[in-house]
Amino acid sequence: MNRVVLMGRLTRDPDVRYSQGDQSMAIARYTLAVDRRRGRSNQGDQQTADFISCVAFGKAGEFAEKYLHKGTKICVSGRIQTGSYTRQDGTKVYTTDVVVEDQEFAESRNAQTAGPDYSSYQSADNGSAPAPAAHANDAASSSSAIDGFMNIPDGIDEELPFN
Repeated sequence: MNRVVLMGRLTRDPDVRYSQGDQSMAIARYTLAVDRRRGRSNQGDQQTADFISCVAFGKAGEFAEKYLHKGTKICVSGRIQTGSYTRQDGTKVYTTDVVVEDQEFAESRNAQTAGPDYSSYQSADNGSAPAPAAHANDAASSSSAIDGFMNIPDGIDEELPFN
């Protein structure tokens, strides 16, 4: 069985591209910073994270493009896929990605600013991962956090799954 479940924060905005042809499909790539569990061997306040490459196709890719951004905490389930390719200089590169089958938000929008800072950790893909982003409109939506419901802006009735 090839099944993986991860919870972490996006290290940057998803990179979304569309396939060519009659039936173009969204392909979103992003990296999740996933905290490791602390064992007895870890020292004090040292926090470690793994940086997991994820790829979402089709509707999941469109969802990532529209709603996910740097610092968002999400829960992802899918499968691990390995592959390889040869660079122009002849070196062989091995890849490991999580192919996303399901993704959902793991915290409220207001809680996103209180997330951990991953700026000091080393990442395999780009050297270091940026810190989670703060949201300019979080202060405006803080009143909605009191009752637990968010305000739905006007004009998005067609995007809601119910009426």
